[in-house]
Amino acid sequence: MAFNEHPRRIIRNFIPVQVCKELEFIHKSNCTVGYRPNVFSTTLSHLIATNCAHLIMPFIPIREKLKEKVEEVFDCEYELFVEFTGLISWNKGASIGWHSDDNRPYLKQRDFTAVCYLNSYGQDFTGGMFHFQDGEPANYLPMAGDLVVYSADNHNIHCVDEITDGERLTLTLWFSRNSSFDEDAKLVSLLAQSNLDNESASCIPLPAPSNMYWFSLDQDFDNQRGYDICLARLFFLGFDIYTTQGRTCISEKHLIESSDVLIKPLKLAREDKLYGREFANLLHALQVVQFYVWKRPILQISEDTMDSGTITLLSEEQKEVVRELRSVFLTANQLDNTIFCDSSPGKSREFHFDWACFSVAETSLEEYTLELHKQFLMHLPFWKDYRSLFSVCSSVIEE
Repeated sequence: MAFNEHPRRIIRNFIPVQVCKELEFIHKSNCTVGYRPNVFSTTLSHLIATNCAHLIMPFIPIREKLKEKVEEVFDCEYELFVEFTGLISWNKGASIGWHSDDNRPYLKQRDFTAVCYLNSYGQDFTGGMFHFQDGEPANYLPMAGDLVVYSADNHNIHCVDEITDGERLTLTLWFSRNSSFDEDAKLVSLLAQSNLDNESASCIPLPAPSNMYWFSLDQDFDNQRGYDICLARLFFLGFDIYTTQGRTCISEKHLIESSDVLIKPLKLAREDKLYGREFANLLHALQVVQFYVWKRPILQISEDTMDSGTITLLSEEQKEVVRELRSVFLTANQLDNTIFCDSSPGKSREFHFDWACFSVAETSLEEYTLELHKQFLMHLPFWKDYRSLFSVCSSVIEE
């Protein structure tokens, strides 16, 4: 196909909406501070490292479909290797100037880029328009499900406008003809080193080092002025945390060092109520909350959904613990400046919430995780043999 010197293509509705929502759940419940200011990312290697390898499964068919489409568009069938797979969100204040994807010496191996948009301009964020410097199409307004593919060279110098509100979320893949940059071989090596092939193994997330979740308000100066992005997401969805260890002795001067309280067991509070079930850590609690946000419209509630003692009123002492944790990790000044403050999740502090539905979400997440873990265990031997991540059809398994 002729591209008039600018090899690129925009394909509408490439990913179904339900897949976009699933990937949004994975990102918002696992992401870390990214590679540039106000950008967060979730990579497959990070999911493996945090005991969430089962969450790789939703990516597998999409990666295959994307690779086939890129090879079809650029007429290079069977030539490409996936170099990188990541969920990337551009938050309020994020932008990028004119550049090409191979303009840095260490990225010369990159041949093509595929960007799938998982949410939409005007509905989920403002700003963030994508521009090519030359050729047509010159501008693109991101919409959920769309795919933009282009050669990663000086024929496709591009930029992204600053995000003015909300969170712009993408699934981004980079492709190379150089097999030494094959992401799959590296991921399979990580999987082989992990104790993940046990059916009874726990799938509770294990947080990465706290600095990976720490968003600094002064990127170049005082790293202490900031907040944990997992805790901030919870807060702007209307939740607080309550540590089961009671009163804390955390100094605001040593926030990052003291944030080990966030990797210990805790409970969730909302308004004046405390959810009785304990979560293993902050990341575990966040996954349940984000799963509730994703699945709330379709969750079924029965009369015996909850035990009578699951929800209790916060005592005055418990309220003090909640206030203390909030004041230490999310001070008023920090909250006024948080990149989440004007986003659609932030505005949803007033969204309709039901504890019974939330309890169903917790159970449903366990079922969802168990099913993904079963699929993961089924695929893992084949991945190890072939040093590649791919969908294993049932007929191959039966043989």
